[in-house]
Amino acid sequence: MPKITFMGAGSTVFVRNVIGDCMCTPALRDSTIALYDIDAERLEDSYIILSALNNNINEGRCKIEKYCGVENRKDALRGANFVVNAIQVGLYDPCTIIDFEVPKKYGLRQTIADTLGIGGIMRGLRTIPVLKDFANDMEEVCPDAWFLNYTNPMSILSGYMQRYTNVKTIGLCHSVQSCTRDLLNHLGMEDKLEGRKELIAGINHMGWLLEIQDKDGNDLYPEIRRRAAEKNATEKHSDMVRFEYIKNFGYYCTESSEHNAEYNCFYIKSKYPELIERYNIPLDEYPRRCVNQIAGWKAEKERILDNGQITHERSGEYASYIMEALLTGGPYKIGGNVLNTGLIDNLPADACVEVPCLIDGNGIHPCHVGKLPVQLAAMNMTNINAQLLTINAAVTKKREDIYMAAMLEPHTAAELSIDEIKAMVDELIEAHGEFMKDYK
Repeated sequence: MPKITFMGAGSTVFVRNVIGDCMCTPALRDSTIALYDIDAERLEDSYIILSALNNNINEGRCKIEKYCGVENRKDALRGANFVVNAIQVGLYDPCTIIDFEVPKKYGLRQTIADTLGIGGIMRGLRTIPVLKDFANDMEEVCPDAWFLNYTNPMSILSGYMQRYTNVKTIGLCHSVQSCTRDLLNHLGMEDKLEGRKELIAGINHMGWLLEIQDKDGNDLYPEIRRRAAEKNATEKHSDMVRFEYIKNFGYYCTESSEHNAEYNCFYIKSKYPELIERYNIPLDEYPRRCVNQIAGWKAEKERILDNGQITHERSGEYASYIMEALLTGGPYKIGGNVLNTGLIDNLPADACVEVPCLIDGNGIHPCHVGKLPVQLAAMNMTNINAQLLTINAAVTKKREDIYMAAMLEPHTAAELSIDEIKAMVDELIEAHGEFMKDYK
């Protein structure tokens, strides 16, 4: 029976969804589940809840194990067929708080700060050393395992694993599955959902909806463009930045407007503060979410632990479907983050790109997309530049390489001078302390 190791199992809500999906999947119902975390209390919460879920929906068929601490990591990984990664190095407190508060002193505002921006760069730099240790252990004790990465910054972390380790790595995001569904629902085109055909490609969180047709093969983009322009002109709503993408670049992209507001130089500008109101941009959104999620989880945990009643239905998360297809022969199709081995012709070969991938018993097979429209490739490149430079800085451990990553990050460069960027990076490294101790 397969063994599934979950790294960062203290992320209780997410581990419950992914492992709950596995318990709902016939090919995975008898798996050994190894839960790993460095936080004993959070790990115990997940263990108790997953044990209850296993009994409630799976007749106790999964064998659930728990492993806490670096000294037990190899045992958690040993013999694994699949390793799901959902770690957050430094957590909300202190590291996410630092990633928001230090840049704010320099006049640099952010919304999410987990994928790009100076916050995404810092998150990548403190996470890659941990993934390097994971990779070393996996190459020793489970060399044939697939590493399913859910941790952000997706392109930076997956790209590092794909270029600098021998671990089979696929990066997975939630935004591909929901992209066209959310768009059509938002524009009152729900009747076009069934049987639709779509093509999405680009990079994580900026994958482009290149084609969308209804079940009869009719192009839906003309009507999408018309309705999106009308909606932005007549009302304030939560997706204004992406609708502006449609207006100015011709295409919609995968991840939310609060994310994409900080991936470019257009919308969060101290010189034009009115843009924040105009495009309904939620500054400091991620810290608010963290506070609310922490409070909400405490209440939910008490309820679950009090009555033991917990159930689950298989979700749209890719992980269990990938495992199932690899074990049974599939086939299954996903949007995955992989190394650009000639998949998108006008993006660099060492970039991590998000493209359709077919999965069967022989592995994960990324599909050739061809050239993106030149303006979309250009938008992606503004992000890829910072991603590749961040990976390089993580490898060299040189502070000047971090400076370069920050200087070529589009939002940071649009707001701050070079001297300010370097001073901010220095202060962030100092504030993160042990998490950035290797960067000189």
